Amino acid sequence: MARAMLGAASRALLWRRLRGCAAVLLLVSLAACKAPPLVQGVVWQIDNQHVEPHGDWDRLGVTDLLIQWTEVDGTAFVGGTDEPQAPRLPDWPRIAAQPWASHVLVGLAGRYDERKARASAEQLIEQSLKLAAAAPPLHIDGWYFPVEVDPSWQDARSLAPLLNRLPRPLWISVYDRSNVGGKALAEWLDGWLPRDVGVLFQDGVGVYARTPQVARAYADALSAKLGETRVRIIAEAFRPDVGQSFRAATADELKPQLDAYRGYRTYLFDGPHYVSPELVDKLLK
Repeated sequence: MARAMLGAASRALLWRRLRGCAAVLLLVSLAACKAPPLVQGVVWQIDNQHVEPHGDWDRLGVTDLLIQWTEVDGTAFVGGTDEPQAPRLPDWPRIAAQPWASHVLVGLAGRYDERKARASAEQLIEQSLKLAAAAPPLHIDGWYFPVEVDPSWQDARSLAPLLNRLPRPLWISVYDRSNVGGKALAEWLDGWLPRDVGVLFQDGVGVYARTPQVARAYADALSAKLGETRVRIIAEAFRPDVGQSFRAATADELKPQLDAYRGYRTYLFDGPHYVSPELVDKLLK
């Protein structure tokens, strides 16, 4: 009888252990099957009205923050430079603690006006070197020079030696206003852009320049020519509104962009202006 009782106890213990192992295997399986993040990054275009970004973009999977610039039109949003400071500086330690700012590309010196930015690129490089030396206390993965390029800029090649002066890793953004196509855009960039500079491709969907599928084809062409690690996508999270203003894209408008770009590191432009908690909720439904 005692032997029979011991056997029953052993069988019960074995059964509990098996159930525990099954539960662990189920959790591991569910973790492995978990869908990849909807989007990885968010852009923050600082201005005097948006020096304290707040959002729950990490619910979408965002871990990367791209700061458009830390100085614009001669006004610095960091201390430690000889440029005039903004009336109020961001709370950089608070931002560094946010889950959506675990990996940061710090934007350097820029201009609101594109023509002025391109014309003053050399001056912006000088200012950018000072900004890099006075970088805010963030989890910095690299740097972003906010003078945007496209094939209509005939003197874009002059930017190459200037970019060589900036710290690495370094990124710039590119768009295609002339609709030359992804292959032509990639060949144009490959003809002058330093090989260690990454490209953030502005998809053009927000201004109805192309569909998400065509934008994906652009990214694929850039990746094939420049290399996968050098290409990321900026998904425009806005749409034209009445007059000359813009509104936030709806979830139905934005979701096809994010679905089309899966496999690429994608940034929403931009979080504080256009990606509200309400939009995040709708994207997750």
